[in-house]
Amino acid sequence: MNPTEFSSFLDSISKQPLHVLDASIPLNTYTHLDLSVHNTELNRIDVSVSSALEAYIQNYIKNKQALVGFGGYNEMRNIYQRSTHFKHQNSDNERNIHLGIDLWLAANSSVLTPLDAEIHSFKNNTNYGDYGPTIILKHRIDTVEFYTLYGHLSLASIENLQVGQKFKQGQQIATLGDASVNGDYPPHLHFQIIKDIADYKGDYPGVCSMQSLAFYLSNCPDPNLLLKID
Repeated sequence: MNPTEFSSFLDSISKQPLHVLDASIPLNTYTHLDLSVHNTELNRIDVSVSSALEAYIQNYIKNKQALVGFGGYNEMRNIYQRSTHFKHQNSDNERNIHLGIDLWLAANSSVLTPLDAEIHSFKNNTNYGDYGPTIILKHRIDTVEFYTLYGHLSLASIENLQVGQKFKQGQQIATLGDASVNGDYPPHLHFQIIKDIADYKGDYPGVCSMQSLAFYLSNCPDPNLLLKID
């Protein structure tokens, strides 16, 4: 299945939005949040300090009279410059393009599986600026297998999991972590679709360089094909 066919397949799974957050939160209370290099408002805050970025995000969501901030797929960001985890000696290979969708809301909020699934793997990715606790689910629909990644979770989310453990669509799989455990970010969910996970377990790149962008966009299509937020 080529990338275009895979994207069409994902879009066809459900005509209705699928949920990775509490389904009782209305989609009209979600607001798009731009954390790209083009958002000049970010130049006025120190985005390397999670509390400063959190204050900006909370104020933005409040001013929009919303409950959840969302966005970030294929978005070039400066916020990763604070961490050597994303740097490379060759500036062209610096990882600064986001491959998932971020959903910004309070720590301890519930995280759901959008589809029937089983645990593929899980891990606490502890590099500064990394995912923190992470779960990867495997989905199978007809003959098609693919994966979804959930990053920036609470430590409790991965304490009692087992590889192969099954979950039904809409079942809670985790809760969100705070900056003390989630890679030092304001609380949010990083949700990413992965077509071919190769040999990764409990981790998969969620940020890539411009040089590798074409590959990752083909392997990690827009999560909004499932979520249908806008």
